[in-house]
Amino acid sequence: MSGPARQSGEHGAALLERMSAEHPGRPLQVLTHCNAGWLATVDWGTALAPLYKAHDRGISFHVWVDETRPRNQGAALTAFELREHGVAHTVVADNAGGHLMQRGQVDLVLVGSDRTTATGDVCNKIGTYLKALAAKAHAIPFYVALPLSTVDWSIADGLREIPIEERAAEEVRIVSGRTAGGRVESIELFDARSPAANPAFDVTPAEYVAGLITEHGVVEANGASLARLAEAVGFRRP
Repeated sequence: MSGPARQSGEHGAALLERMSAEHPGRPLQVLTHCNAGWLATVDWGTALAPLYKAHDRGISFHVWVDETRPRNQGAALTAFELREHGVAHTVVADNAGGHLMQRGQVDLVLVGSDRTTATGDVCNKIGTYLKALAAKAHAIPFYVALPLSTVDWSIADGLREIPIEERAAEEVRIVSGRTAGGRVESIELFDARSPAANPAFDVTPAEYVAGLITEHGVVEANGASLARLAEAVGFRRP
């Protein structure tokens, strides 16, 4: 996947460069959700690949990193990756995204996708849909980075056809972290007598997606655009 990821990173970096030129005199502000970097997908990652490439090109930007409850992949993984690559970033609580957008502190939302339909709906970590809604309300472009091979051509309606994994309630109730002495411990956030629900993903309809960043370029999130792209590059659809 390193080849496609590197190529999608180049296309995404070009997008960030164009957007950065629209906001001269200050860093471009990007909001991410969950982790789609090299820890998850090897080498360059998917959603983080454009950020790595943009940083290496010298483009000025800053990343707001959603903590991504309940597993905290953003705070634990994305922040670590960006820090290691020297990318300016700040970890924020999941619920801070709308606040930042409302105050003009986000120029672009960039996420990955665990599953994308043939019509451009995207399924990503729980909480992604709320970011898309807030971005739409504030006219902020919401982009999704993914390799074309991850599009599920057999599915047209993500909301109705993509099953959502329900994970263990303990992930919501119990959180792990390091003590001041460096020891990793788990603590209970609330009493186990209170039940908890833990849907792991949500679906963002294509209408909220400004574009899909693939290894073959950036395309609109709709069935016609995806079909044309697949045909143009000789990609065999099942």
